Parts: sequence; C-alpha cells; structure tokens
Amino acid sequence: MSSVSEGRFTSSSVPSITGTPLRTTLLTGDGVRIEAVYTPCTAGSEAAGARAADRTAVVLAHGFTGAADRPALLRAAAVFAQRAAVITFSFRGHGRSTGRSTVGDREVLDLAAAVAWARSLGHRRIVTVGFSMGGSVVLRHAALYTARGAGKIFAEAEPAEGTDRVEGRAEVPGAHEGRAEAHGAHSDGTSAERDGTSADDDRTSAHTDAWMNAYTDAVVAVSAPARWYYRGTAPMRRLHWVVTRPMGRLVGRLGFRTRIHREDWDPVPLSPVEAVPLITAPLLIVHGDRDPYFPVDHPRMLAEASRGRAELWLEHGMGHAENAADEELLTRVSDWAGSA
Repeated sequence: MSSVSEGRFTSSSVPSITGTPLRTTLLTGDGVRIEAVYTPCTAGSEAAGARAADRTAVVLAHGFTGAADRPALLRAAAVFAQRAAVITFSFRGHGRSTGRSTVGDREVLDLAAAVAWARSLGHRRIVTVGFSMGGSVVLRHAALYTARGAGKIFAEAEPAEGTDRVEGRAEVPGAHEGRAEAHGAHSDGTSAERDGTSADDDRTSAHTDAWMNAYTDAVVAVSAPARWYYRGTAPMRRLHWVVTRPMGRLVGRLGFRTRIHREDWDPVPLSPVEAVPLITAPLLIVHGDRDPYFPVDHPRMLAEASRGRAELWLEHGMGHAENAADEELLTRVSDWAGSA
C-alpha cells in the first residue's frame, strides 16, 4: 500500500519559540514526510527573547508500532512538558508519516529532522529521549550527528517515496565536511512546500545547516536493544516474524498501522552498542528488570561500551518502553534531562 494514501496534515512555519501547540510536516534528508507536534513548556509563561531561546526542548522518539498520537507517548510528553518544551513525531511508516519503517536504520534521519526543527524554533539545548526502537535510534543519532561534526552521517540519502529499496546506505566519517543529499530539506527540517519555494531552489543552502543543526546535547535511551537480530525472547521472535515475513508485514499494516519495508538491511547499520563509544553527549540508559523483550544484559552491555561515561538505571519491576514508564520514572528522567 502506498504511504501517500495514509492522509494529509497541515504544514506550518514558526520562526521562533511558540507558546501554543503546533503540528507540522518535516521533510527528512531522503524525502520522507514526518508528522511532528511541538508542545510548549507548561511550567508558567515562556520568557521572551534570549532567555526563551535558552530553554531546553526534549524530542521524544517512540517505539516500534507507536506514533505521535498514541496514549503512552502523549502521557510521556505531558510529563516532560512540565519542565521543557517537547517535540513528538511519528517515525516513517508510522502514524501519518509517509514511507516505510526500516526498524531503526533510516529512522535516524527522521530524528535528525525533528532535532533540527527544535533548533529552528529557537531552542539552544536539545535532549533526545527514545523508547525501545526509538532508544536505538537516539543512540545511533547521537553517534552520527555531533556539534563538532566529528561523527558520521549518511553519505547518500536516496528518495524513499515511490521506491521499495533500502540499498545504497553508507556512513562515512567527517559528518559536516562533505555534503549529504538532503533532498528538499530546509535547514529547520520543515517541508519546502510551506512557503511556496521549490525543493531544488533551497537544496544547496540547506545541506550544511541541516546537518549542523541536527545534533543533540544529551541522550536518554529507555528499553533499548544493544545489538541487532536478537531473538532470545518470545516477543522478539514474534516481532521478527512481523518484520521479515509477508504475512507478518500485513499484520503490521492492518493490525498495528505500521508500514514495514520489505527489504533486508544492506549494509547492516551501526548497532546501538557500536554507537555508544562514539557518543560524546551525556548519556542515560534506563531499563526495566522485567522487560519481556530485552533482558538486562542489553543495558549492561550498552553501559559497559560507554567506558564509564553513561549512567545506568535498572528499574525494579518495570516492563518495556513507554507503555511501562510510569509518571514517577518519567519525572526522574525529565529532571536528569534538565540538569545533564
């Protein structure tokens, strides 16, 4: 099924920090349209001018089969909004975003567009918080996009709409020294259609700024896997069936409203545990000791890979991802995000 038929939503342009919720369309580096929602901080009125620009924005990355409008993510956003502005979005193939899910590979481009948008709204400090698949994405994103441009980026970003291929991915050093093909993306990550200009007109000037603005200042990975292809639990074996089998992908589309790419990864992307040593931003790893998907060797492996630079919270009695994160835990994570 073509993702174009999944519905339309309004694209808006906001030049500075806004005091009201905003829904917009972001355009990724490979041409996928991502639905995103900005929720201002609810802790009193926003300060004006430079003081407002100094405020933190938290970008939340949901898990596989989630979306910006799912109750668990909305609940998390409400908690974080008590202390910071919040951006939520739907990964490709989820919600009203276009494209198909690559289950943690090209989703890095979706997160990069959301982070760049947060900076375009005036926020100087960005914290990325990811759950499950989103946790793996925030780890990889933090390794690939850095403030100094010393990380890695996608050297080639093929247009995703209208294609069924994921080949051609390549990650190369020197993130901001070269040029990435940011097809039609503005420096703030929003769609070129919003102001009537063509993608071609703005493509050249958008390249460098888009990558430069896409880095994060702190990272939180909740219920994230450490390694790919894990099948050690029954829920993960079921997930692999959904992702790899035609009938499973049909179930994913009809039952979970998630459109999944049918091609295997080629090449296999940087894994979360390989990404962690490359992260220079403050890092928090949160995991439940009753996670039915990924046992506690996953967070311990991630923490060990950080060489002592990451904090590890093993939560007693917690299950998996945003559905299992209660208000008390989300508040503690929010506090950490504000002080890291």
